[in-house]
Amino acid sequence: MVAIVDYGVGNLFSLVSSFKAIGVDAVATKDKSVIESADRIVLPGVGAFGDAAEKLVSSGLKEVVIEQTKKGKPLLGICLGMQLLFERSYEYGVHQGLGLIKGEIRAISEVIPKDYKIPHIGWNALKFTQKNSLFKYLKEGDHVYFVHSYYGANCSESVIATAEYGAHLTAAVAKDNVYGCQFHPEKSGQVGLKILKAFCEV
Repeated sequence: MVAIVDYGVGNLFSLVSSFKAIGVDAVATKDKSVIESADRIVLPGVGAFGDAAEKLVSSGLKEVVIEQTKKGKPLLGICLGMQLLFERSYEYGVHQGLGLIKGEIRAISEVIPKDYKIPHIGWNALKFTQKNSLFKYLKEGDHVYFVHSYYGANCSESVIATAEYGAHLTAAVAKDNVYGCQFHPEKSGQVGLKILKAFCEV
């Protein structure tokens, strides 16, 4: 069973539906005991980093996510959920993340051409930078759906895929049992479902 952490800032219905589509039992939950009993954890997220980080703490779910991950349980962060895996973010101030992935979250405006639209919205091809089981059902150049204005920076050791949008932006990261996708697998059609399937097999 997959526990999707419900701390008030995620696209939960789409994720539950996506797991159902691949035959996996998933539940959106605020219950610590459910998260502790799950086989895997998904940390979703949309919106601003600071607000999400604060809600994760106030919900009491930050510690259980860290604790279960350190015990070896697979964790997948999606979009803002991926960004929360990092040490800190510079979105409207400086905010602390979970510290599960080394690096920081920076504005894409710092690295993309001035005439590129922000946020980065749309389908982009994945370029694999490291071999990882999360992409075992994918091929180089498969397209996934992004919506973001910030990206993972100074995290080269953990980057497993990038996407080109005026610069090579971090598309996915992994370290041991911790995985993160800047894009939305649940909005990426069959390619996204293949990623969720692979996550359920790690």
